[in-house]
Amino acid sequence: MKKVCTLCLVVDSNKLLLGMKKRGFGEGRWNGFGGKVEENEEIIEGAKRELLEESGVRARAMDLKGILEFEYLDEDKVLEVHIFKVGDYEGLPRETEEMRPQWFDVHQIPFEEMWPDDLYWLPLFLKDKNFRGKFVFRGQSNIVSHDLEILDD
Repeated sequence: MKKVCTLCLVVDSNKLLLGMKKRGFGEGRWNGFGGKVEENEEIIEGAKRELLEESGVRARAMDLKGILEFEYLDEDKVLEVHIFKVGDYEGLPRETEEMRPQWFDVHQIPFEEMWPDDLYWLPLFLKDKNFRGKFVFRGQSNIVSHDLEILDD
């Protein structure tokens, strides 16, 4: 069964806001802010809700940059993740029960402490490209296969 999820990345000039996941799926990794879209919730509304809940930041505007599918062979889990770029926001990032936010220079992103797939698609995101792809994992660290394409603007 496929779960629809969101991932929001806040960009401010040459800085990227990431959160250290403190519990649950992805614990101990830097990541964007997001999660499952609730029943009867629009995807963009779910993205805004998750960003606010996990970081204290309220998105005023966001752009869909990519859709990635993640298949986890060991868990029989498939996630369809809608990735949003947030450039217009209000509020200061604050730590929550789930995430500890921190700004990173876009040239000093801690890829070694992130999901391994981020190395493939995050550079496209930072170049403001639109993309679609699929990553197949064994466990949570080993990419078995991947396919990633840049979409026409």
